[in-house]
Amino acid sequence: MVSFIGAGPGAPDLITVRGRQRLAEADLILYADSLVAPELTGYAKAGAEVRGTAAMHLDEIVGLIEDAVRAGRQVARLQSGDPSLYGAIHEQMKRLEQAGISYEVIPGVCAFSAAAAALALELTKPGAAQTVILTRYAGRTGMPEQEALERLAQHGTTLVLHLSIAHLSAVLRALRAGGYKDDTPVVVVHRVTWQDERILRGTIATIAEQVRGARITRQALILVGAVCGQGKGGEGRSKLYSPSFSHLFRPATKRSGR
Repeated sequence: MVSFIGAGPGAPDLITVRGRQRLAEADLILYADSLVAPELTGYAKAGAEVRGTAAMHLDEIVGLIEDAVRAGRQVARLQSGDPSLYGAIHEQMKRLEQAGISYEVIPGVCAFSAAAAALALELTKPGAAQTVILTRYAGRTGMPEQEALERLAQHGTTLVLHLSIAHLSAVLRALRAGGYKDDTPVVVVHRVTWQDERILRGTIATIAEQVRGARITRQALILVGAVCGQGKGGEGRSKLYSPSFSHLFRPATKRSGR
């Protein structure tokens, strides 16, 4: 068995219990050492082989996995964040299927949810937004035409951009072209949950200068939209806990007139 494990956004204690258990069981751990906290390899059992994969290409990684499985060894493939989001696991899983090797995928804490927690934000705050779009700016890997940032920006809802901070100027131009105003709140979260985490708050008009001043060029999320300007608490309330809203487990409370 091969386990693809989401390591979470950075802090080693944000890995899931199941993910930690698989690490402790593995005979071979392959981890993305450019993005994953090395402390996570401390969960390896005595005698386990631990290899960083930052300098490896797909054939090398799959080759190590195939050799280990054929030798009867348990393999853990540790990746940053959640494997389902920009994790490049599809190509790895396809190769394993072709080789007749079984695998499982263990989810991890996504960077965008960790960023929302660091900011104490509800990304779907009533009265501000009820939709979150997770996307990135087109780089070496292209984007489908219908997913061009200008088109996504037309929804005017909460946008979270991964892998895009190096293209910030182009991102801001696309957001403006899609309809976001210059005073739209923007937050950049650099290395969320790591010890050197940094948070920059601004607007479409001001955030670029702040990012340049901080010299942030990688490992940062860009959050855009009205919810980013709400701060802790703020206005807006869902129906879920309203006394006038009934549901299966709680009847509506009648007003006493007082």
